[in-house]
Amino acid sequence: MKIAQVALRFDAPGGVETTVRELSRRFLGSGQEVEVFASDLFDESRWSRGAAFRPEVEGVPVHRFHAIKRPIVPWYSLPLMPGLVDALAESRADVIHAHSHRYGHVLQSAAVAGRCGIPLVVSTHYHPADREEPTLKRGLLRVEDMLFGVAAYRRASAIVVETEIEARLVREFAPADRIHIIPPGIDLAEWSDSAPSAAPPADLPERYFVFVGRVASNKGLPLLFEALARIPAGPERIPLLLMGPDWGQRQRLEGEARRLGLEPWVRWIGPVEDRRLWRTIVRRATAVVLPSEWEAFGMVLAEAMAAGTPVVATAVGGIPEVLEQGRSGRLVPYGDPSALAEALRAVRNDPETTRRLVERGRIRTSGLDWSECARRHLELYGSLVGR
Repeated sequence: MKIAQVALRFDAPGGVETTVRELSRRFLGSGQEVEVFASDLFDESRWSRGAAFRPEVEGVPVHRFHAIKRPIVPWYSLPLMPGLVDALAESRADVIHAHSHRYGHVLQSAAVAGRCGIPLVVSTHYHPADREEPTLKRGLLRVEDMLFGVAAYRRASAIVVETEIEARLVREFAPADRIHIIPPGIDLAEWSDSAPSAAPPADLPERYFVFVGRVASNKGLPLLFEALARIPAGPERIPLLLMGPDWGQRQRLEGEARRLGLEPWVRWIGPVEDRRLWRTIVRRATAVVLPSEWEAFGMVLAEAMAAGTPVVATAVGGIPEVLEQGRSGRLVPYGDPSALAEALRAVRNDPETTRRLVERGRIRTSGLDWSECARRHLELYGSLVGR
């Protein structure tokens, strides 16, 4: 079977990008033919382009297109990839799998699928409008949801979502009978106790909380800083490490840390490319903290749970499903720094509950492997190609 995977960005940080990479690797390993079609963007938020993208990533060919912005209204543009339509049509793929929502490449993929009679699968990775968006923009994004439902999802043979809550939201503008829930995965072998790890950096604190992800506006980091400031300075307050690339928020957050008197307690690690070192930092953490305003799933939480590291996260998006409504990790309401501070303190002050949550988390992640995710996708593709 020949599979064309289409995404705005590839070989770059992000949950969508990880999903495309891990599925492509496993499709290739199972004997399928796989190609990835992506733009030349590395950081979409700042519209920066990659300077040294590879034509092949772990054996998977990657076709790059120069991304452009098609203005919709003065402050909102639709990213498009000129040349993608012809390249997809010429690929002779058996299945086209487009990733993300409200992007031009999804519409372009739908056009090719309709014209060439190729089954189209869309993984929405749905994200509602950010809370900080103005009312007018939120309304226009809602209109765009409906337009994508008509222009893309009614043409799709199948729509893949990661959680029940995502399915519920997508049903409002997409055909309910085509929606399939397939959770993403993690590399369980990578997080096993026998997996090789790197020596910790010499300056790594003995105890610390760690945030893992892009330093972006929707990750709730001001809330996390407020929570840390509510823990009295002393033995209970431990450093916070931020591990991930800056998406234009670090300068603002550094000012917030100064305002709250947290500069000695906040450390910026930046992106960590060495996966062994990544695992070491996550494994040794007192807790992994994810204070986001929305997460479709939150793969970093699953990795922490597999590693036996306690997790604290906001009860938004798919996170409550990942944490089994609080049975596998501590959940707090978004926007409540007092509740977040209390949950951080409880990680150490209530060791028995923490131990129970960690044990349950390991059980929860035992079936969340990328190989299972890939198997279910191939099963879905096969049913569509046969049909």
